Amino acid sequence: MENSHDCPSEGDGLKIFSGSRIDMLKLSTASSQPLVAQIVTQIAERIRTGDWPEGMRLPSIRRLSADSGVSPLTVSNAYNRLVADGLLEARRASGYFVTRQEDSGRMLPQRTVATSVDSLWLLQRAYESAPNHIQAGCGWLPDSYLFGSGVKQALSSLGRKSEQMGLGYGNPYGHEGLREQICLMLSRQGIACNTSSIIMTHGASQALELAVRCLTQSGDTIFVEDPGYCNLFPALQALRLNIVGIPRLQDGPCLETLQKLAQTKAPKVFIINTRLHNPTGTSCSAPVLHQVLKLAELYGFTLIEDDIFGDLAAEKTPTLAYLGRLDQVIRVSSFSKTISPGLRVGYVACSPSMAHHILKLKMASSLTSNGISEAIVHHILADGRYRLHLARLREALSELQKSAGKKFQKCGLVPFGKPEGGMFCWMRFPHDIDLLTLTQEAALAGIMLAPGSYFSPDNAPSPWLRFNITHTNSPRLFSFLNQRVFQKL
Repeated sequence: MENSHDCPSEGDGLKIFSGSRIDMLKLSTASSQPLVAQIVTQIAERIRTGDWPEGMRLPSIRRLSADSGVSPLTVSNAYNRLVADGLLEARRASGYFVTRQEDSGRMLPQRTVATSVDSLWLLQRAYESAPNHIQAGCGWLPDSYLFGSGVKQALSSLGRKSEQMGLGYGNPYGHEGLREQICLMLSRQGIACNTSSIIMTHGASQALELAVRCLTQSGDTIFVEDPGYCNLFPALQALRLNIVGIPRLQDGPCLETLQKLAQTKAPKVFIINTRLHNPTGTSCSAPVLHQVLKLAELYGFTLIEDDIFGDLAAEKTPTLAYLGRLDQVIRVSSFSKTISPGLRVGYVACSPSMAHHILKLKMASSLTSNGISEAIVHHILADGRYRLHLARLREALSELQKSAGKKFQKCGLVPFGKPEGGMFCWMRFPHDIDLLTLTQEAALAGIMLAPGSYFSPDNAPSPWLRFNITHTNSPRLFSFLNQRVFQKL
């Protein structure tokens, strides 16, 4: 019985053995449907109709690849998709088997291979993706770009000095030494503050949420950038806020739209990503930032500067916190993009009076933040090597931006602007194309794209794609893109 599963195919198509019955799996390279989708659709149909029973063992990836004339990666992607759909089970050292369905007496509901994609789907797929997937649109750096050596050294040193580990709840403001280091970092950027203005948080996401909750209540209007940080939008919706998008241009938000909507919408807050904007990779110019500050003062809204990518930017890149000071601006950042996202160490810098309000909300929701992670980051900053790490990281990303730009230009994609560093570039095809269909096909091919509609607060159609340049070294990615440049979906 075991050998029957690995018998070679005969005739047209691929023959898969199910007990004594032979089923035909027909694949066609001429079809408009990708090969991964063809495999998934045909196997899923046999399972749903009961033709392939529970416990049936499928051919190995190598066998199915050889017999069907497709790559092992194509078969692996199809099997992984079927496992994710709950139709197959992967057993270590044994292979793939049809799983038990909840109700064997009825046909399972049909599930289209072209799964509906949105920003939540992107986030889930990005975190859960198989190792051989290309994370072309993800929002973080690979481990090799992070400060792993600094984390290891900090752990080793702190392990020998257990009293520095911060095993208790600690100060609600956060690790005092780390807050002092952050004040020094900000002072080098021309931002004057003291430790009473710094509150450590569980990543920048908590910092943003706490600041917004202090400044708004249900039903208030809040301005965000369009395109902007896609994970922010559902958090604001959960607070029952009215979200209004301000178009993002190459040098910052559209001032004309900002003023017009400020007059009519009476916003309480404007959240703005000034340096190495997510997703376009561009930075705001000083003249635009000066005008944003004037409009905020004129119309009475608070500016929250999300500067999470700021440490990757050139040191002289202007910021709102520098131009407007912390009396007018709340600054949010973290060490997730430069040291490690796993540590979840963020912070908010603001006026001492605002810090007091934020602190009360922090204590109500989480008491304190992660003292051990904060001790690790403090050790890294106090050690003195962090600035050297940042310098090397900026240089590496700058070189990657140049090489990625040439590759995109060669395959015909059009850039939104010219990023001066950071990890993102914002590109579009030279012709109209259905990006959601493209994203679905790319996912089936093991390539995770991030279409522009994900980054719109209204999920508005967009011709743009966000790319992470640290994942643009794969010929498979550009082969996929090249095919679509000359093929309208």
